[in-house]
Amino acid sequence: MEYSVAKHTLKDKVILVTGAGDGIGRQAALSYAEHGATVILLGRTVKKLEQTYDEIEAAGYAQPAIIPLDMKGATKQNYVDMAETIEQQFGKLDGVLHNAGLLGVISPFDQIGEDTFDDVMQVNVKAQFLMTQALLPVLHQSEDARIVFTTSTVGHSGRAFWGTYSISKFATEGMMQVLADELSDTNIQVNAINPGGTRTGMRAKAYPAEDSSLLKTPLDIMPLYLYLMAPEGKDVNGQCIDAQPK
Repeated sequence: MEYSVAKHTLKDKVILVTGAGDGIGRQAALSYAEHGATVILLGRTVKKLEQTYDEIEAAGYAQPAIIPLDMKGATKQNYVDMAETIEQQFGKLDGVLHNAGLLGVISPFDQIGEDTFDDVMQVNVKAQFLMTQALLPVLHQSEDARIVFTTSTVGHSGRAFWGTYSISKFATEGMMQVLADELSDTNIQVNAINPGGTRTGMRAKAYPAEDSSLLKTPLDIMPLYLYLMAPEGKDVNGQCIDAQPK
């Protein structure tokens, strides 16, 4: 399917992107800004967030905002405070792209360390749960809001040695479906994107021997990311969509 949106389709929208320092998050922030959005860049590495910020500014797009936050250590109160800050500064929130994630370690099930399991579940599931919970009141103040989660092919069907990451993505898809069903009569649409094999640092870590030049870049898969945030995608809810369908 071709996902096309108008040039300024996100004008006056405020969109939060997690993991906005590099990879898909960085590109999504740039693409949302290019289409008119004011982007809030969230991540744990300030230097990387500042680079994304500078790129958006240099292109002449709406001035973004930065929220440095390590989702591994953040508490419920951190997210509540963040939501209050966003409300004070912008008065609403029109979209959240849950892009940040941890890969953990690819290993046999019986060798998954408890610390690794806890870290991956904390960042990929619990932090997204707490953040979404805190942001819902601000999202309800938008006339047309979106929550987009990031899943994986191993979140559709389990795969050997991908234990923790796979389990976390099954949980992500479940969270998306529950929220989409609950919010189906509201102004908030909830969906998930499976980016597929994309030229990112996480992919290189998972497949070190792969020829990355054969992979799609984050920019290549942006049409779907734009479509699900834009008015054009307003009828899509509760869907898990592959950015690179087979």
